Amino acid sequence: MTSYPEDYLDDVVENQGKLFDFVAQAFPHKSTEDFITAYMTSKTRKYIDECQAYVNTMSAEELWEYFTETERYKLKDGKALEGFMPDWIGEFYAYYQWFYNIPSAEVIDKVPLNFLKKAYFGLHDLDLDLAVQKVGRQ
Repeated sequence: MTSYPEDYLDDVVENQGKLFDFVAQAFPHKSTEDFITAYMTSKTRKYIDECQAYVNTMSAEELWEYFTETERYKLKDGKALEGFMPDWIGEFYAYYQWFYNIPSAEVIDKVPLNFLKKAYFGLHDLDLDLAVQKVGRQ
C-alpha cells in the first residue's frame, strides 16, 4: 500500500529532488543537510504525505517559498552538498516515503542522511525503485 495516488508520484519525486538541489546550488555556504532534516520533518512535507493537492503540485521554487514562509525556516551556516547528490537524496526520500507509506518524519530516522551520503555512490546509478528496495524497509 502506498502513501498517495501514483498520479502525483513523478511530480513529487522530481520536485523534491529539484528543491534539495536548488537549496544546495543557491546557498553554497549554508547547510543543505540541516535543510533536508528540517524539511523532511516539517508540516509542509506532512501535507505532501497526506496528499494535499495544493502542496503536492507545487514546483521546487514554490515549495521553497511555501516552506520558508509556513515553517519560518532560516538556513543555517554550513556546507552545501555538492554535485548530483542533493537531487538524488530528494528523489530517494520522496520515493521511499511513497513506496513504504510511512511518514516523511520517520523516513529521515529510518534512513539517516549520513547513511544515504555514504550509500549514494553505490545506489545513485540504480533505478530509483530498485535503490529504495535495496535499502529496504528499516
